[in-house]
Amino acid sequence: MSYRLPTLARMLLRMSTLLLKTLREEPTDAEVPSHRLLLRAGFIRRAAPGGYTWLPLGKLVLDRVTEVVRSEMAAIGGQEVSFPALLPRDPYEVSNRWTEYGDDLFTLQDRRGADYLLAPTHEEMFTLLVQDMTSSYRDFPVLLFQVQTKFRDEARPRAGLLRGREFLMKDAYSFGLTDESLAEAYAAVRGAYQQIFARLGLSHTIVAAMSGAMGGSASEEFLAASDVGEDTFAGCTACDYAANTEAVVTPAPAAAPIPAGVPVVHDTPETPTITALVDLANARALDGRTDWIAADTLKNVVVTVHHPGRDAELLVIGVPGDREVDLKRLDAALSPATATLFDDFAARPDLVRGYIGPQGLKVRYLADPRVSPGTSWLTGANEPGRHATGVVAGRDFTPDGTVEAAEVRAGDPCPSCADGTLTMRRGIEIGHIFQLGRRYTDAFKVDVLGVDGKPVRPTMGSYGIGLSRAVAAIAEQHHDDRGLLWPDQVAPADVHVVAAGKDGQVAAALKVAGQLAAAGLRVLVDDRPQLSAGVKFTDAELIGVRRTVVIGRRLAEGYAEYRDRRTGERTDVPISDITGVITSSLG
Repeated sequence: MSYRLPTLARMLLRMSTLLLKTLREEPTDAEVPSHRLLLRAGFIRRAAPGGYTWLPLGKLVLDRVTEVVRSEMAAIGGQEVSFPALLPRDPYEVSNRWTEYGDDLFTLQDRRGADYLLAPTHEEMFTLLVQDMTSSYRDFPVLLFQVQTKFRDEARPRAGLLRGREFLMKDAYSFGLTDESLAEAYAAVRGAYQQIFARLGLSHTIVAAMSGAMGGSASEEFLAASDVGEDTFAGCTACDYAANTEAVVTPAPAAAPIPAGVPVVHDTPETPTITALVDLANARALDGRTDWIAADTLKNVVVTVHHPGRDAELLVIGVPGDREVDLKRLDAALSPATATLFDDFAARPDLVRGYIGPQGLKVRYLADPRVSPGTSWLTGANEPGRHATGVVAGRDFTPDGTVEAAEVRAGDPCPSCADGTLTMRRGIEIGHIFQLGRRYTDAFKVDVLGVDGKPVRPTMGSYGIGLSRAVAAIAEQHHDDRGLLWPDQVAPADVHVVAAGKDGQVAAALKVAGQLAAAGLRVLVDDRPQLSAGVKFTDAELIGVRRTVVIGRRLAEGYAEYRDRRTGERTDVPISDITGVITSSLG
C-alpha cells in the first residue's frame, strides 16, 4: 500500500514539526557569511571535514536552484542522464587523468583489488557513452547533462559549501562534428548560463580562464562578485576585457637591439632582498646611476615542480624585482604539474640564495614576458654577496621559455586595449565552460560515419555549474546583519506565516497558511506554541523568506501584519486580502 501526502501538506511546512534548529551563537568554525548563516538558520549541518548534510530548508533551496538549472538546460536541447559516482580506473588511465589529478583524487579498491575512484568530473564517461550510442553524422549534435555529486580530496576544505570535498554539480557536454558546431553549442550554453544566474539573482562577471586539468582551448569562468571569493579577476577601465588573474596575459615589450659588452659584477654584501639591493645600488651609484628602482632588477625564484607520475624537477622563475611570483598563476601555467617554493639550498650550492642570476644556470629557467631580448637587468651574480649590472637578455642568458607567473596588480596595462588599465576584484566561481576540442574523443578513438562515408571524430565542449556552491554564493550576495534574504526563485518558501501568540493566533495562522497553500504558494508557518514572538521574528529574519505574515495583535479586528523583509515595509492588511497581496507581490 502506497501513501501519498495530500497536495496541501506537500506545499506547507509547519515549524512545530520541521527538523529545524536555529543557532543564536556564531559557529566558531564558520569563516564566511554564507557558512555562518546557513549553519545558524538550520539549512545545513556539518557531517565531516568538507562535507555537509542538507537539512529540510536547505534541501528546498538546493532543489529550487537545481530546478532553474535543469529548466534552462532543457530549453537549449539538453538531455539529462545520470552516471555513477563510483567509477573504474581504466577510463581515467586512458585519458591520463588518473595521474594528472594527483592527490585531489579519492581512490579505493573493491574486494577483488580492482582500482576505483570517486569521480571529480565525468568527461571520460560521457565520451564512452556517446561512443557506444552513436554511429553516424545523423546522431549529432548531442548535448547531454547530469546533476551529480562530485568528490575532490581538497587539502584544506574551508568556507562551508564554497570549498568542500563533496559537492553537487551540473555538468554538461556537447558533441558535434565540426568546430562550428562546437562554437554554436558553446554560445548556446553560455547564453543559458547567463539566464540561469539572472534567475538565481547572482551578480556575476564572465572572465577568460585557464583550462587546467580539464584540457581544451577556450575557457571562461562565471564569477559571482564577493569579497570572500577565492578567485581574483582583472577588469579593464576602458574596454570589456575581464580575466581570471591566472589567465591574464602580460603585454611584452618589443625586442630591443642587443648591446655589446659584458655584465659588471659588484660586491653587494647583505643584500638578499630587492629593497636592500636597490638602496645599495643608489647609494653607490652603480653604473653611474642613482635612479635604480625595483623594476630594474631581476628576481629569480627557485621552485620545485611536482609532475604527476614522474620525478620532481627544479625550476627557476625570473620576474621583475617589483613583482612577486604568484604560485596560483604558476600552477595554472604548469598544469597538470604544481609548484612549491624550494628551500633546501644547502643541497644545491650552485643556487646561491638571494644572489641568483640567470646567467650560467644549470637548471631550467623560465622568464616573465617583460624579460624580452635586449632588456638589461641588475641581478644576482651567482656568488654570495655579489650582484651584476648590465645582464642582458639574449646576450648573457637566454630563457628556456616564458611563463605567466608574476603577480597581476591594479593599474597594470590592459592586454586587450591601448587605453585601459586593470582593476582587481574577487569572486566565487559558480560556472566554468570549456571548448575541449578532441582531447577525449582522441583518447578513446571515437569515430562516426560522416556525410561522405568517411570517419569523423566528434569535438566536445564541457560546461559545469556548482549547484551547492551556487547556494552559498547566493547567500553571500543576499544577506544582511539580521540573516539571509533569498531571491524569490530560490527561497525555501514564498511566504512565512508567524503566529505571534498562542492558542487562537496559532489556529488562525494555520488557517491562513492553508489558504495560501491552497492558492499554490509555498508556505512556511511558525506554529510553535512554546516560543515568544521575539524569538519567532528573529528566526524569520534569519531564515530569510522575503514575505512574512504576522497573525498577532489585530487578529480580533480581522487584520494581519504584512512585512517585506527586503524593503522593511510593514502594513496591516485584512486577513481576507492576504492571499491576493502575496500573489500580486510575486508577480
